Amino acid sequence: MTKDLSYLNKESLLSIEAVFFDFDGVFTDNFVYFSEDGLETIKSSRSDGLGIARLHELGIKTKIISTEKNEVVARRAEKLKIECSDGVSDKALEIRLFCKENNIELKNVIFVGNDINDINALNIVGFPIGVLDSYPEIIPHIKYKTSKPGGHGAVREVCDLIFNAHVNLN
Repeated sequence: MTKDLSYLNKESLLSIEAVFFDFDGVFTDNFVYFSEDGLETIKSSRSDGLGIARLHELGIKTKIISTEKNEVVARRAEKLKIECSDGVSDKALEIRLFCKENNIELKNVIFVGNDINDINALNIVGFPIGVLDSYPEIIPHIKYKTSKPGGHGAVREVCDLIFNAHVNLN
């Protein structure tokens, strides 16, 4: 794993056609909050929404793939206008199916994860990324680590890398 941006150089960033994200620990700080009536809530960064919107402007497909089946994941995805599959046990299979349906080569795909249930997805994409506070077990499977932790702008950081490559085409 390296934080070397030459791996994510302008040319490679311009080849990105789809970005997949884990949810817990990537869009969130990996904590869950419960109210006294049992309502589950999460904390996430508002800036992620602008990053996702920028990718959509570029025509880049985005999707959340979460192992956990939880209404809060679907609600956040709906608000961000990002496709979402939750309750997924095999994230690699989900990515393969999506890419096949959309005629996207895996070498032109980013997956952003943070934990061991992301390893199979990280291993099949061209650009495997972990957030700053990823669990140590995924480090051998990623080629870039964000400078921000999950839930604190890591998603926006990845989106901005791609967007900035496109807008600085000269």
